[in-house]
Amino acid sequence: MGPMMNRTIKVADWGSLSYEIAWQKQEDFFSKIIARKKENRKLECPFPTDNHFFFVTHPPVFTTGKSGKMEHLLLNKNELTAKSISFFRTNRGGDITFHGPGQIVGYPILDLDNFFTDIHKYLRCLEEVIIKTLFDFGVNGARSDRETGVWLDLNTPFARKICAMGVRASRWVTMHGFALNVNTDLSYFDYIVPCGIQGKGVTSLAKELNEQVNEKEVKDKFIKHFAEVFEAVIIN
Repeated sequence: MGPMMNRTIKVADWGSLSYEIAWQKQEDFFSKIIARKKENRKLECPFPTDNHFFFVTHPPVFTTGKSGKMEHLLLNKNELTAKSISFFRTNRGGDITFHGPGQIVGYPILDLDNFFTDIHKYLRCLEEVIIKTLFDFGVNGARSDRETGVWLDLNTPFARKICAMGVRASRWVTMHGFALNVNTDLSYFDYIVPCGIQGKGVTSLAKELNEQVNEKEVKDKFIKHFAEVFEAVIIN
């Protein structure tokens, strides 16, 4: 007999936290869920596994995924230090990206056995939540067949990325997630080849709307759509 599917997701906001500490915290939650799944295999009545979602904002940092190319970082170590930007090579998928103030980063740590066991579908669902959230602000996001994340004016010379994604999964447990540019200082993207993609721009919600955006409002709308798309119950 398998464990009961648990479709509740505990949501918390970590506020502003260094990338390093947030990564460690993610790993802790991730490992606990995997340990519970291993333990469950020995039990006649397995325990349901937890699902978590964390909002966070990072001080300026560039991170790259397992397959990311170092030449996509256009600054050397001294220049990074001079500009007070950190750098981490991570265990997520995807290439280089930027995290910083004014950006909403979301880390879903879900046991997909509670939802659906399909990583491709998981990424498409995350994109769908972002697209619905942007639509609430009058911005039309789209997904690309070739790259994860959410784009505006896709398949035009003006294509620009508003949300980057990179995840890791093991035993159907996910970590890492997305970075949505809301009030982000986009000049930081000039120091990298974002997501390893040449010649495409980056944008933010504030840039598209030509005004500062209430980040709490974006988070509230995101959680509403997250619950809908994943057919989940949110616990704050």
